[in-house]
Amino acid sequence: MHPEVKEPESGRCPKCGMDLVPADGDDHAPEDHSGHDHADHDHASMMADPSAAKEFLTRFIIVTVLLIPLGLLKLFGGPAYLEFAVASIIFYFGLIFFEHARHEVMMRQYGMMTLVSVAVGSGYLFSAAGTFIPAIGVEFYLEISTLIWVLLFGHFLEAKSSSAAGNALQEVAKLLPKEAHFLTGDQVKDVSLSELKTGDMVRVLPGEKVPADGVIVRGQANFSEAHITGESKPVEKGKTNRVVAGAICLDGSVEVRLDRVGESSTIGQIQKLIATAQNTKPSAQRLADKASSWLTLIALIVALLAVAIWWLLIGQPFVFSLTLAITVLVIACPHALGLAIPTVTTIATKLAVNNGVFIKDMAKLEVVKKADYVVFDKTGTLTRGEFGVTKVEAVDKDERKLLAIVAGLEVHSSHVIGQSIVKFAKQQGVKPARVTEFKNLAGKGIRGEVDGRTYFVGSSAMMKSMSLKPNPLASVFIATQTEILGSITLADEVKPEAKTAIDKLHRLGVKVAMLTGDSRKIAEVVGKKLNIDTIFAEVMPRNKYEHIKSLQDKGRVVIMVGDGVNDAPALTQANVGIAVGAGTDVAVEAGDIVLTRSNPEDISRLVMLSRRVYRKMIENLVWALGYNTLAIPAAAGLFMPWGIQLKPEYGAILMSLSSVIVVINAMSLRKAKLAI
Repeated sequence: MHPEVKEPESGRCPKCGMDLVPADGDDHAPEDHSGHDHADHDHASMMADPSAAKEFLTRFIIVTVLLIPLGLLKLFGGPAYLEFAVASIIFYFGLIFFEHARHEVMMRQYGMMTLVSVAVGSGYLFSAAGTFIPAIGVEFYLEISTLIWVLLFGHFLEAKSSSAAGNALQEVAKLLPKEAHFLTGDQVKDVSLSELKTGDMVRVLPGEKVPADGVIVRGQANFSEAHITGESKPVEKGKTNRVVAGAICLDGSVEVRLDRVGESSTIGQIQKLIATAQNTKPSAQRLADKASSWLTLIALIVALLAVAIWWLLIGQPFVFSLTLAITVLVIACPHALGLAIPTVTTIATKLAVNNGVFIKDMAKLEVVKKADYVVFDKTGTLTRGEFGVTKVEAVDKDERKLLAIVAGLEVHSSHVIGQSIVKFAKQQGVKPARVTEFKNLAGKGIRGEVDGRTYFVGSSAMMKSMSLKPNPLASVFIATQTEILGSITLADEVKPEAKTAIDKLHRLGVKVAMLTGDSRKIAEVVGKKLNIDTIFAEVMPRNKYEHIKSLQDKGRVVIMVGDGVNDAPALTQANVGIAVGAGTDVAVEAGDIVLTRSNPEDISRLVMLSRRVYRKMIENLVWALGYNTLAIPAAAGLFMPWGIQLKPEYGAILMSLSSVIVVINAMSLRKAKLAI
């Protein structure tokens, strides 16, 4: 936050009081403030730290013990100086509020800790003055100490709930082992992950986790990659196969040569994405932040008015008026507002990660919620990206013989289409014919002899070059020198889950479009099969973004789903760009959201998640603002004509409960079902 601040050792930033961090990640380098974000020290972040709950509980227990003698002194009229001594010790354990308030003041972001400190500090100082200045003669040590006691317990509950909400970064960190079996020659040495580097050899035993990304050079085993793909089915891997950091070796033992360690590994990329997301804020959070600032100002004004009106105008004792002011300051602490959105986004991030979804910008979740059009890039998203035979036609009607001849020729070819035909022939139980005099005709097709007869297999362009007239709808043709004997039609196979995904989106009220470079006729076949609303066919990769813009020009909020490579312009143009099927390379720059699986159903789950998250945000905001709308006037004594008066300790209880309620409401999101 302050890059110009550099210190030789760790400590606090002299400008804002935040913790300094090592420059460039070097523990021995001068510490600076350039990589430090004040958002890391907001109330929600502090309360989510598990150590915060322990600290508040310890202080609460100590204050509980001290309240006993203070209560007895108050009850039996003990020496005022002794009350002051006990109350001062209790006040010391309440200084934690002042430490946090100091950060708020230095950041000029006055909030809940500022109000608590003003309330507790003013009450304590007024009581101390009453002890040492006989003219005042009034103190309420027990009330202020009880307030500190309740505040500590409330903050303990709040911190406990917040930490229970979960931290996605901590969850991801658990995916890695603590040590790795490093191989050097014939020796095996256990080392920490920080010591590993690219090119190192490690051994992974049954039940252990892979420490970093790499390639298996020896051994074979089944691996669980559910942390990346979301699929629980084990994947069998052996020599030359890749394994990713965090994958669990279920059986066998393998030796892996590491090629991506630390931040460049899959887990490192995931942690980077999550950290980036945690530094972003949805618009609801910005609204809550602004409301918190205003609420702090309003509370201070109302507290001053309470003293002025009840003491100067109505004529009540000053102690009574000050008590009301303190209650206003305590009850108005915007803890609930401060927690309303961060707890929801924290749980949403964790829930998304568990489902293989990495949200780079939390603000995009709100856009996903209101999206009314999802545009899919066809290849690899709605289809497998693998060609499959859909039709075999023979002029003499003997399709099996024709398939045997074509497969016999394609056995000698390495072309992906040829291999698809060979695979289809095997599935049909057709034995490839024996071919002689095979020749590859570069850029055209192939040629060979079967039983002394020459056959040509190739595209429509090859047929035309031979002065033959091919059917424009077929993909591959077989011919002699003088006539076409038949054809084979291939198509990119549609994923079984694609139809289900589109049906779910329709049930959510979202329309679906498809972008493809295929011909209009082929695209319409796929579109009809999947019930797609809009088809953009014969689209060049560089022109995809134009079709996204055409929908936006009609007022549509568009989600673009692509592979994140040649779809980058379209992903950037869309209101939300989603890179699908990133697999182990999750750090896709083009998309706002990254999905590790190539499952289009994840898009409907994402839409469901965004709507549930938004609903929780609104519920928490309504509760937090509604609570303060009623609580502040009640604390100021507005309802006293009807016999309703809130003491400071009661105000502290209500304030703490309001915070716990928003956290519990957010935590209910953890059980959300993302199925339709």
